[in-house]
Amino acid sequence: MASSCSSCSSASSCSGSCPSVPELTEAQKISNVKNVIAIMSGKGGVGKSSVTGMLAVSLMRQGYKVGILDADVTGPSIPKIFGIKDKADANEIGIVPAVTPKGIKIISLNLMIPNEDDPVIWRGPIISQLVKQFWTDVIWEELDYLLIDLPPGTGDVPISVFQSIPVDGVVIVSSPQQLANMVVRKAIKMANMYEANFYGLVENMAYVECPDCHKRIEIFGKPRGEKEAEFNEIPFLGELPIDPKLAELSDAGNIEEYSSEYFDRIAQKLIARSKEKASKE
Repeated sequence: MASSCSSCSSASSCSGSCPSVPELTEAQKISNVKNVIAIMSGKGGVGKSSVTGMLAVSLMRQGYKVGILDADVTGPSIPKIFGIKDKADANEIGIVPAVTPKGIKIISLNLMIPNEDDPVIWRGPIISQLVKQFWTDVIWEELDYLLIDLPPGTGDVPISVFQSIPVDGVVIVSSPQQLANMVVRKAIKMANMYEANFYGLVENMAYVECPDCHKRIEIFGKPRGEKEAEFNEIPFLGELPIDPKLAELSDAGNIEEYSSEYFDRIAQKLIARSKEKASKE
């Protein structure tokens, strides 16, 4: 696992020999994370954590080793939707992430505090430092994909992620409302400032299907994800419907039991884009 390097053209492939690269921690020395994907929106309430969780599940089902770094420190929900109750452990090398029943590795502040509903009343610099440690001090070992669930906004945490973690690609999550798209554009512009590689845009909550007549109901307005992706000059990964079954399983901590062809198709696109990026490098 390489640290971010300002002297190299590709941070993720840096050998660690450049003078500007910090010395690797013991946890980094025994870890090898091949692809780091940030799940970003800028807008809260668009289902970013659900998308992160289900993409991880889809990638895992396709045979890949997957981890999730929950960077939404003040509003973490990843442990809840995976039903993880045990706390993260630590040894002389570093922090040992929790593991879901299906084998997805997870680190989150909610795995370190006494109660899952305890508030985190910390200032930005402390939160940013914790997120950095989730990268440098966690024993991720071998991972094909590490998904980073970013919080809303363009503040301390996203800045810290782009500056200190070698992000290979960004997935933008939006929803049909014009208000959501306006805020999402802020996140896209921020990622552009860090020369991020966009894997694409996902439009969540695009519609709901009537359980009786199976009619498609666009409760948040006409989906505009494809046009929004085109406007921002990034690929369109697809749209996701609202599914009460996903909400039910997430509340019960059983998101790994949910299956969706929509998420599987998006995961396949992520795999293809990561392979394409690797071949170019």
